[in-house]
Amino acid sequence: MVSLYLPIVKFILALKLEFSKPQLNHLFTLVHGIILCAGRKNITQIQHAAKDHHHLSCLTNFLNHSPWCMNRMQRRRIQAIMNRIRKSHLNGGDSRRIVFLIVDDTCCKKDRTTQKMEALSFQYSHEEGKSVWCHNLVTTHVVSDGQSYAFDFRPYYPSEYCESQRIAFKSKNDLAVEMIEAFPANDNERVYALMDSWYTSGKVVNACNRKGFHVIAAIRTNRLICPSGMTIKINDFAEQYIRKSDLRSVTVDGQGVYWVYAYEGPVSEIENVRLLLSWKDEYTASSKPQVCLLCTDPTLDLVTIQRYYHVRWNIETGYRYFKELLGFDQYQLLSFRGIQRFWAIQFLTQNFLEFQRQEWMNGGTDVTLGDVVRRIREEFFGQIVVYVYQQALEKKPLLDILRHLRLSA
Repeated sequence: MVSLYLPIVKFILALKLEFSKPQLNHLFTLVHGIILCAGRKNITQIQHAAKDHHHLSCLTNFLNHSPWCMNRMQRRRIQAIMNRIRKSHLNGGDSRRIVFLIVDDTCCKKDRTTQKMEALSFQYSHEEGKSVWCHNLVTTHVVSDGQSYAFDFRPYYPSEYCESQRIAFKSKNDLAVEMIEAFPANDNERVYALMDSWYTSGKVVNACNRKGFHVIAAIRTNRLICPSGMTIKINDFAEQYIRKSDLRSVTVDGQGVYWVYAYEGPVSEIENVRLLLSWKDEYTASSKPQVCLLCTDPTLDLVTIQRYYHVRWNIETGYRYFKELLGFDQYQLLSFRGIQRFWAIQFLTQNFLEFQRQEWMNGGTDVTLGDVVRRIREEFFGQIVVYVYQQALEKKPLLDILRHLRLSA
């Protein structure tokens, strides 16, 4: 018989989710099917890829109506991530652990004809450069000691939708603050919150300060600074006062050469920060800086600030893996409760793949999430070949074998 991939079963059982046996079987099917499905990943295709023989309504009912707690799944999953990270640091003998908490948002774009799907609205997409019909999530991603995990998420609703549904409006910055405040850091962990310019507000930076986290973030060049007591926009200051003799050449491994001007002081409503105004490769007189980074840790040198900020790219590649490899935005569920549960299972699937990646990298070979997925698919295909061979030896009818594998001749 073709069985489930055993490491998936062990990973989910270790979380102690308090699911019933049928609920666990549905969860195994979804995680297994998301990984195995090579094409478009709606629930039908996910079930087919996992060779599940239950009626499709069983899976949709599990997502939409079944009495299980998504928040408990999130808590247990997050705790498993932090335990794995802390165990890795202990094995490495680190005295002060460095953890990067990355904040960003992403759109799950839908066709405009999708009217019956709950909670859809027009929202601005940075990738598209325009408003699209979508669901929008603010998410966090954790990177530490070579490990990279999709961590937490909050759906974002525009103010018009909140008003129509009579729910309290929360901005993307509010949702980011919620996840920062909920991050379970220990006292001996040095946490750096990495963000793009959308989240670099006094509200978010102050939330990080209250938690004892440092911030490294991009910032818009129209923000105000006060060099020598003079209030001026960053871009105006760069054009009018900075010359090449004021810059330092900084080489960052894997990123190239930057010409950097360092400023210390207040930035708009944010006090006592370091600001790096950077030009990539070549500086042009009276030009605006191409990259402007804010850092609240005064102990870091210029190269380290640039190198740490580059870690933020993990959330961008994470979104690509989610959408292209796991079908994060390909759902066709109508109920928003079912959609949020589907997202939670997607996060669970990514975390399993990262756990598996870490185990397979013990030999020193560099492995990507895509490599992990391909290897699991190959092993599952091998399992099918063995099953067909065994059935053939037992002289089982071909039609029975095809029916069991949900294949047509």
